[in-house]
Amino acid sequence: MKREEMHIGLNDLTFPAILTMPEDARGVVIFAHGSGSSHLSSRNNFVADILNKRNMATLLSDLLTVPEDEVYENRFNIPLLSNRLVKTTEWALQQTSLQYLPVGYFGASTGAAAALKAAALLDDNIKAVVSRGGRPDLANHALEKVKAPTLLIIGSLDVQVADLNQKAYEELKCEKKMEIVKGASHLFGEPGTLHRLAVLAADWFERHLLTVRHPVNRKIDQN
Repeated sequence: MKREEMHIGLNDLTFPAILTMPEDARGVVIFAHGSGSSHLSSRNNFVADILNKRNMATLLSDLLTVPEDEVYENRFNIPLLSNRLVKTTEWALQQTSLQYLPVGYFGASTGAAAALKAAALLDDNIKAVVSRGGRPDLANHALEKVKAPTLLIIGSLDVQVADLNQKAYEELKCEKKMEIVKGASHLFGEPGTLHRLAVLAADWFERHLLTVRHPVNRKIDQN
């Protein structure tokens, strides 16, 4: 297992990131963090560790610079976040170690909307999406354009977000599923709930990401 801390250059900006590569990686999951979070998120790193143990590479990268993140409105700027995620994905697909791996997204909170919008933009290049306690409703009209099989995971105690997820779920036209983790609140801080979420996510990616044949045919429009 190789874990590398790095900086990703996107245009004239750089973003800190963590890339973890199992010896026999068969797919890569790129994380889109939620409002006020970063590549150092303990919850997302916990999920990433579970995915790594199942032969999935993971890339956790910030999508906002520190000054940008200090502007609260930027955390909900889904077009900005999804554009950064698309650019991060393009960067990943230029790396020798990742270029032939099928790509999935794991989005948390507002990052879920960014992941779904980016998945819609990148079409068949994204093979699976998982949302953790997310706000997929903020992806708006992009939801109906998502082709990647999508799993929405919410906590049973997160009532408000549950309603928003149900609304988004109805808009999705792709293969989809919603899982409710009993006894979990928005941050999945209750004992055992984060592990349950991570297992659900890993199972979904194993089913939809690791079964993709190699090499992957890329069709990303660079314009």
